Amino acid sequence: SILLDQAFTQTALQQDIKSSTYPIVHIATHGQFSSDYDQTFLLSWDSLIKIRQLDSILQGRTVTGANAIELLVLSACESASGDKRAALGLGGIAVRSGARSTIATLWSVNDEASAEFVRQFYQELARAKISKATAMRQAQLALLDNPRYQHPFYWSAYVLLGNWL
Repeated sequence: SILLDQAFTQTALQQDIKSSTYPIVHIATHGQFSSDYDQTFLLSWDSLIKIRQLDSILQGRTVTGANAIELLVLSACESASGDKRAALGLGGIAVRSGARSTIATLWSVNDEASAEFVRQFYQELARAKISKATAMRQAQLALLDNPRYQHPFYWSAYVLLGNWL
């Protein structure tokens, strides 16, 4: 299911995550990270989703069994960027909240390159018997092979936290 523009509200996200059985949740929005939880959030259409609220939303899914979030993709800028008091940013918090693994970014990413990375990642991940780490590597190599995105700025911002398999 897709929550786009006005449909992407905190309530809709919470309901969708709680009621779905999809193993992958992809959130493409802007956000901010700080070791001060009150200053850490993702943007929805109608509000800020503070980190404690995101934690609650993610814990709405069973951590074990078929209903677990196997992979949470946070393609917001700097979603893996932390500080001295809280390493790994929103991505690390997401893993601690119950997602088995998270893909996040270390710095602000180019929208076109990010869309190409995500497209290639999911295409690779759909192949049989390929790990998330291998799919991510293949997506990064695909960007590296593209003359428009050869600079490391475009392909090296992505990190995989948690379960790499």
